[in-house]
Amino acid sequence: MTQSRLDKLTASLLTSNLDAVILNPGPTLKYLTGLNFHLMERPVVLFVAPGKDPVLVLPELELPKVDLFPYKVQGITYGENPLEWDDAFRKAVQALGVDGKRIGVEPRQLRLLEFRHVKSGAPEADFPDASDVLADLRLRKDKAEVDAMRVAVKIAQDALEATIPQIKIGMTEREVASELVMQLLKHGSESEMPFAPIVSAGPNSANPHASPTDRKLQAGDLLVVDWGAAYDGYISDLTRTFAVGEVDAECQNIHKIVQEANAAGRAAGKPGAPCANVDKAARDVIEKAGYGKYFTHRTGHGIGMEGHEAPYMRGDNMQILEPGMAYTVEPGIYLTNRNGVRIEDNMVVTENGAESLSDMPREIRVVG
Repeated sequence: MTQSRLDKLTASLLTSNLDAVILNPGPTLKYLTGLNFHLMERPVVLFVAPGKDPVLVLPELELPKVDLFPYKVQGITYGENPLEWDDAFRKAVQALGVDGKRIGVEPRQLRLLEFRHVKSGAPEADFPDASDVLADLRLRKDKAEVDAMRVAVKIAQDALEATIPQIKIGMTEREVASELVMQLLKHGSESEMPFAPIVSAGPNSANPHASPTDRKLQAGDLLVVDWGAAYDGYISDLTRTFAVGEVDAECQNIHKIVQEANAAGRAAGKPGAPCANVDKAARDVIEKAGYGKYFTHRTGHGIGMEGHEAPYMRGDNMQILEPGMAYTVEPGIYLTNRNGVRIEDNMVVTENGAESLSDMPREIRVVG
């Protein structure tokens, strides 16, 4: 599988305006190798160029990993003295003959640390953005990837279901988040989760990316829980909104509106439809209900090995959905200093439509 992924990348390089790409530890490197490398103070960089074996620069202590590669790779190591590291990168550049060439990079992943060493070894090279080539590589998930995401969804849902009975009025957001993290680990999530759970209640729930605080849950709050699990390198990213005790009529109403918007967004996904259609379907429901200005973000984003990756469900994105693409549908309404609602599901495009990997109840549920 990883050999076919490498072949696909090198084929893409031949049809792009790139002569090579460099990758440091992160999702794309793991996708291509099946191996985990640490992002640390010692740089690790894989050089890939068409027609030649990849070259991996790594510290001497990690040299045994070269033997674990699923295809032939040349390992070039360096010792503990940072003054000697540039020489290893110079050897890698010379092995592939890419100085003066166009070496693609991942701007969201490559650090200045690695870039400086590569630049020292290839002072005449250009370093264009290779995001599109690399995003396309991981854009369409195969069955094994979808199966891993399906497990990640189940772990997340089971963990929250185990947490719900523990939620009581008077608990702090941090306490709820701590219980949820423990349940995620108990139910099988990898320890490196896709993100720290968002647990926000009352006024805090009106902030889409709030962090848990010491605020105590109060009757009348809406409680937003945005959480996910990781399994075999793939993630889930879900959101449900609960009522803490009895909530007022408007809170019940905006929850119903968001629930309907979520259903519309989920129904809009299918092969051949632009991503913008998913955003429009969800947004139209909220706008027609008079809350359009309170839906302040895109309807969703791609998921897979990262919590946010292509494709993006926003109103101006005309990228066409294809089987295997996976993404979130997460409309929301946020009433500043009052309460907020978000309902998020994980979708994968099939041959005939889009399947929701998540099925946890979306109706408002009372906790506390």
